[in-house]
Amino acid sequence: MPSARRIGLFQLESHDLRFHKRSTDGSAKCDAFETGNPGDCVLGALFEIDIVERRVLDLAEGLGRGYDAKQVAVVADSGASLEAMTYCATSIDSSLRPYSWYLNHVIVGARESGLPAWYIAGIEATESIEDPDIGRDRKERAIHA
Repeated sequence: MPSARRIGLFQLESHDLRFHKRSTDGSAKCDAFETGNPGDCVLGALFEIDIVERRVLDLAEGLGRGYDAKQVAVVADSGASLEAMTYCATSIDSSLRPYSWYLNHVIVGARESGLPAWYIAGIEATESIEDPDIGRDRKERAIHA
């Protein structure tokens, strides 16, 4: 998104980062899953985009094809709360695992966002599988080379 402007790091309370969204490639993608448990939280960077780019983002993120959009309240370290939009999985299969290249995308993003080491370690501990499509694997890994 050309207009994307990072606002800062925020937490989404009563949610857990899970790799259980069924992807068309046969693997799992991640989801901020609403648990209802106030002790759970997803950490991440919040971005603001120009509303005219929303359709492009929705298409890229799979809105209506395994993800829905929902409004959530996110909280900054200062305690300030903001309304934000996130995508939530509608097609869930907890037996699936992410491809290792996809998990790497999430880890790289977490590091680039400056998330705490303990949180990144939790992501790194996620069990992943190798992509049988070697060309796709090579292409995805090259993004961070």
